[in-house]
Amino acid sequence: MTGLTQIVESRANGSRLRRSRRTAVVPQKRRRGWAITPWLFLVLPLGFLLVFTYIPVMNMLWYSVTDWDGLSKTKEFVGLSNYGTFFSRPALFRVFFVSLYYIGASVLQMALALYFATVLSFSTKFKSLFKGILFFPYLINGVAIAFVFLYFFQPGGTLDSLLGMIGIDGTKPQWLGNPDLVNFSLAGTSIWRYMGLNFVLFLGAIQSIPGGIYEAAELDGATRWQQFRYIIAPSIKPIISLSFILAISGSLAVFEIPFIMLQGANGSATFVIQTVNEAFKFNKVGLASAMAVILLLIILIITWVQRRLIPDEEVNLT
Repeated sequence: MTGLTQIVESRANGSRLRRSRRTAVVPQKRRRGWAITPWLFLVLPLGFLLVFTYIPVMNMLWYSVTDWDGLSKTKEFVGLSNYGTFFSRPALFRVFFVSLYYIGASVLQMALALYFATVLSFSTKFKSLFKGILFFPYLINGVAIAFVFLYFFQPGGTLDSLLGMIGIDGTKPQWLGNPDLVNFSLAGTSIWRYMGLNFVLFLGAIQSIPGGIYEAAELDGATRWQQFRYIIAPSIKPIISLSFILAISGSLAVFEIPFIMLQGANGSATFVIQTVNEAFKFNKVGLASAMAVILLLIILIITWVQRRLIPDEEVNLT
């Protein structure tokens, strides 16, 4: 029986050794699999980012140094000639000043959004209703908004009727026909449309502040203004900074509303509208690409300056 026992024990030891080897190999394979798995999830989004962002940007950079008209198969290299053409033609550079109306409107829009977000973050009657009313315009398609405000601003339209109801019955100005008023009207449309987005961003940031901080401030006798100044504003500073970046970049790249409503007439042409006209109306894709590169550089520079002037800081209120 001794020999049989030795055989059984040797087989058992061999099976344990094989199991230990397998258990040593399996975790290594699992670790390798887990190391590859995150990259597999990134393949598709990185592919979309490459195909729809970086490759078009590289093509745009190449087109900007050519005289391509968008139709011919040949693209003659002209160097920085398109950039020189842009800066030597004041009519092209002047459309940048139209963006100032939208920049001013974006500042007003952010102030209104921050005000409503602060008010509705406290106990207010029907605050859910007001939240929906403020955010609803952002959900509407831009084309629909353009047509709505086209009737709103037309002579004898909704705005003139509202002015007549409050006793202003004199000569009504041409809200879209007067070059001195058209950009104010269009910028006001942008305020109504985009305020809901900033409102939601600010409201979410304010509601993330611990409620105990407000209770402690109220016990110390802090007013609503003091709570906003010393608690809310410092806490949501990163969100305000982000909204400011989005507002500046959006103001420089306005296209939808003025193009649909007026197609850039009466001095309402923005930089993007002028770029589109150069590319598809005058068949100067090379010049339009140079203008697009200049706009991209301006947005990047403004963003960099803004980040340097207002760096993100962690606010610790606990």
